[in-house]
Amino acid sequence: MSSREAVLRRIRQATADLPKDPGPVPRSYLRHAPAVVPGDRSAAVALLVERLTEYGAEVHRSAEADLPAAVAGALTAAGSAVVPAGLPDAWLARWSGVVRRDAPPLTHAELDATDAVLTTCAAAVAESGTLVLDGGPGQGRRAPTLLPDLHVCVVRGAQVHSAMPEAIGRLAPARPLTWISGPSATADIEMIRVRGVHGPRRLTVLLVP
Repeated sequence: MSSREAVLRRIRQATADLPKDPGPVPRSYLRHAPAVVPGDRSAAVALLVERLTEYGAEVHRSAEADLPAAVAGALTAAGSAVVPAGLPDAWLARWSGVVRRDAPPLTHAELDATDAVLTTCAAAVAESGTLVLDGGPGQGRRAPTLLPDLHVCVVRGAQVHSAMPEAIGRLAPARPLTWISGPSATADIEMIRVRGVHGPRRLTVLLVP
């Protein structure tokens, strides 16, 4: 018996006396951020900007028509960028760097040698300042969002939810979810904050109404 099978067997034994159908799960808890009135998208977006800025991310607002210029500005210092399938080519029309398509999948060495990655997202959580990627069109695999130094993410206002329960209700649980709260950072035993240890050192968010 493998370790996995042993753990599952113990779980089944421990839950054998529980009802097979416990009924609906109570949802009486607060499902939105206390500071945001339900349905107030502008307040949720403002809270997201506040949280992302606190984490050290750069946030720029951009109209849909201005996205090529906004992307070019965000990638100014990047000589190369990974672009997942499904991301509009028009967004890169104003940028002169090297575009690296992740098809076939780039190796870890190739990703590490790339300056940036440009993606969309599946959802954003204002209260925690979190971006959620699910591997869908314009998001790609998880590895390209971890190894380059800069992650530029396009977030639409309709994707911003005030709190975690709201966002989770819009996500597909069977998809590979990646949760990003600001640039990657950690602190050692002396509490010295170091960026870029577990992911991109810099995060730039382009907010589109």
